[in-house]
Amino acid sequence: MSARETFELTEHRLTVPLVHGSEDGRTIEIFARVVTAPDGRDRPFLLFLQGGPGHESPRPIALPGTPSWLQRALQDYRVVLLDQRGTGLSTPYGAPGPDPAVDAEWLTHFRADAIVQDAELLREHLGASTWSLLGQSFGGFCSLHYLSVAPDSLREVYFTGGLPPVGRPVDDIYSATYGRMRTLTERYYDRFPGDRERFANLLELSAAGELRTPTGEPISQRLLRTIGHQLGMDGGAEQLHYLLERDPASSAFTHDLAAAFSFGARDPIYAVLHESSYTDGGRTRWSAERVEPADFLGDSLLFTGEHLFSWHFDDIAELRPYRAVASILAEHDWPRLFDANVLSSVDVPCAAAIYVDDPFVDREFSEETADLIPSLKRWVTDEHLHNGLRTSGGAVLDRLIGLSPA
Repeated sequence: MSARETFELTEHRLTVPLVHGSEDGRTIEIFARVVTAPDGRDRPFLLFLQGGPGHESPRPIALPGTPSWLQRALQDYRVVLLDQRGTGLSTPYGAPGPDPAVDAEWLTHFRADAIVQDAELLREHLGASTWSLLGQSFGGFCSLHYLSVAPDSLREVYFTGGLPPVGRPVDDIYSATYGRMRTLTERYYDRFPGDRERFANLLELSAAGELRTPTGEPISQRLLRTIGHQLGMDGGAEQLHYLLERDPASSAFTHDLAAAFSFGARDPIYAVLHESSYTDGGRTRWSAERVEPADFLGDSLLFTGEHLFSWHFDDIAELRPYRAVASILAEHDWPRLFDANVLSSVDVPCAAAIYVDDPFVDREFSEETADLIPSLKRWVTDEHLHNGLRTSGGAVLDRLIGLSPA
């Protein structure tokens, strides 16, 4: 598309069962936008499954001269942007009700398996016999489940920073993420040596109760270390450095520090269901907290990443109302998401961008999954981190399309 061209948008709303396969009568609504280039009305559909869980689909904005993965995708596809259940203009999950058990039961139906069943109804609604998938991060987890349960519905599948482990215990997954964060932390301090002392000073201020959010809430040392999740993103190290170089007494620092925490109440599903997304069957029982290495504790200078802890629901005021719900879900026995037997026999063309230093989806585990799928071609790269799809313009998607022609 040239800088002067725009795109066409059509909106779709579907009423779907809360529990697919059940006749209990409970329903929710899902919302999707189809984005089409002016000359692309006959192109096949590409369903974009975004990161999360609990994040809405991106909103398409035409900015002349600004490349993006969406502009690249529209050269070959009509792009379907689905607000996954509970997000965006789909029926939301907001403030918890009076009974945490009721909320917890409701949310057991908001994982990748339900999202895929919603997508199947949407595909049928659009009249597509098959369509393609682009799964970013958690969207890749949804895509792999889709490939496990409905491969005949898929034309091709692209994974970006989101090829999950199959059959791995959740504790193994979180243990690997700590190892990657240790490496990224030391690399960060090598690049910005002055930030080691700056961060140590912040930890001291936190211990003294002198580090607070704009609303006056104290910021604990353990919460402070979670700003390291930025190290998993392209440009994240620079953003972290620009934060730490500021005067901690300034209001700008206080506001930007609070904004740097990865979990909050804007997208409650992201916190409440986060560990379940890593779980290919079984209970999580606060896995990230149970396997946290000793050198990450106390006044450690090591940063944590996309790790959810039970204390998040104490240390972040906006999350406190969700604590009981999250505790119930931590003990929920989740079903399996991926079928190794099916995946080892599918012939759907697949391509995956696997990022060498991704601290959220471990490279070695992703490669194990890639070995399992005979039709998958991989691109293992250190050119990008977890958000490479977004930061590369159309380059990452273009590479994947070239690897896996339908």
